[in-house]
Amino acid sequence: MELALTLNGAPRTATIDGRMLLVDALRDTFRCTGPKTGCLTGDCGACTVRLDGRIVKSCLTLAAAVDGAEVRTLEGLAEDGVLTPLQESFWNAHAFQCGYCLSGMLFAAEDLLERNPVPTDDEIREAISGNLCRCTGYDAIVAAVRAVVA
Repeated sequence: MELALTLNGAPRTATIDGRMLLVDALRDTFRCTGPKTGCLTGDCGACTVRLDGRIVKSCLTLAAAVDGAEVRTLEGLAEDGVLTPLQESFWNAHAFQCGYCLSGMLFAAEDLLERNPVPTDDEIREAISGNLCRCTGYDAIVAAVRAVVA
């Protein structure tokens, strides 16, 4: 089938298998490597993207279901090579190491800050709880979100 979408602000089209997962279409067809294939059950958050403004796990979404939609991946966060304040804060706080969880953590934090610009540490931990990180122990991630609030 023909898939047409807006990917990171640009119109894109591709011919895909109607059974293809969105994470596979993004990585294999559109060459966006920000979303990672992790658990394929929606538990780890490595595949998180924004779909029409909502954060979703792209391993649980068929690519065919997003025809005509707007999708933003990790690659679409920085503008003209300039990191967002949240990305800068993650960098400065060493809030990621391998980068596998980065899409889920950044999109969850971004979503939280849009809804609640001054969250508590408990609210930050709750917001990122749908994402698994095997490197940092979460303290640096919470510190990074807290720092961008300050």
